Amino acid sequence: MLVGKELLDKARALSNRPEDEIARGCGYVGPSGRLLRKSFYRALVEAKGYKLPTSGAGAGGGTRGRQAEFRTRVHGNGNLLIGHAYTRRLGLEPGQEFRIELHRDSGSIWLLPLDEHDLDGPSLEGQDDHPDQSDEAGL
Repeated sequence: MLVGKELLDKARALSNRPEDEIARGCGYVGPSGRLLRKSFYRALVEAKGYKLPTSGAGAGGGTRGRQAEFRTRVHGNGNLLIGHAYTRRLGLEPGQEFRIELHRDSGSIWLLPLDEHDLDGPSLEGQDDHPDQSDEAGL
């Protein structure tokens, strides 16, 4: 990641391009390929000679990273992902198992922790517990 005069020079050279391309051209890309916009803008401001407060806990204006949006969507492969931010808030540990209950009337999905003795099959609230004929056709 460029800083100081090198950052300003490179940003000027790329000034006819979109902001995202300028930031990428200056090396502000994380290990996963995600653009580090805030770091780029802070470095630009500092390169122009302005001192910014550090974003530590004592600075008062620090950020805590990405915040949970309490939203998700069904992916193209049909999966529904619940991220680390939510499992961490609930104190869930890797390997924990859950019973999935589908509530068609409300359109909700409930995850109920499984006990070792609770090995009931899947639950579809508001519908009979027998699989569709199409499910049995593959057996």
